Amino acid sequence: MNVGAINVISAAGVNVSNMNYKFFQHTKCEWFPCKNILNGKLNCLMCYCPIYHYKNCGGEYIILTNGLKDCSKCELPHKENGYDIIISKLIERENVG
Repeated sequence: MNVGAINVISAAGVNVSNMNYKFFQHTKCEWFPCKNILNGKLNCLMCYCPIYHYKNCGGEYIILTNGLKDCSKCELPHKENGYDIIISKLIERENVG
């Protein structure tokens, strides 16, 4: 028995204590690795960033002459803590309306 462990049970009754749902690495992807994440923990879970359309997304981007965002240098959704940052921005936006 691990006394220090905390079991977290989701609303669906699933134990999510190890938080594996926050990370996925698709090593067979044709573009893997698409980013040079130094620690080797490239997170592919949010391959297409769900906050791309946010004006203040918190990631690294430039605006092209055609008005589109170029996020090719952004590593935010692919970093180890990227999941938590993006989910918090989605919740914040939902609460604002």
